[in-house]
Amino acid sequence: MVDSLGLLLAVYVHSAAIQDRDGAKTLLLKAWCFGWLRVIWADGGYAGQLVEWVRQLKLGRYAKLQIIRKIGPGFTLLPKRWVVERTFAWLSRYRRLARDYEVNTSHSTAFIYVAACRIMARRLANSSVD
Repeated sequence: MVDSLGLLLAVYVHSAAIQDRDGAKTLLLKAWCFGWLRVIWADGGYAGQLVEWVRQLKLGRYAKLQIIRKIGPGFTLLPKRWVVERTFAWLSRYRRLARDYEVNTSHSTAFIYVAACRIMARRLANSSVD
């Protein structure tokens, strides 16, 4: 889960035996501490019972899950999708995250957090120079 700037908010790495829709519930439970969330954008693969589940969870006072559906056949640019894709590109620059080296999902989660900390620290260092 990333914010509108592409900075990491929460991570949940799970095995391939778990569907992404089920993993999203665990991730959204982690996001419960972010009471300032208003809109959560998700891919069309998360449509269905997850929308009602988020509504019942009451993430903050006004948070709602908005599904971004594919517009038509062929390539179309989906709104807000590029933010997450850009974050994946930033994270894949780190050798340990470029391949599936890890056996334990908690190790993968830890390395994602380390890479995200480095990305944010670099941004802070660059902004203090200006």
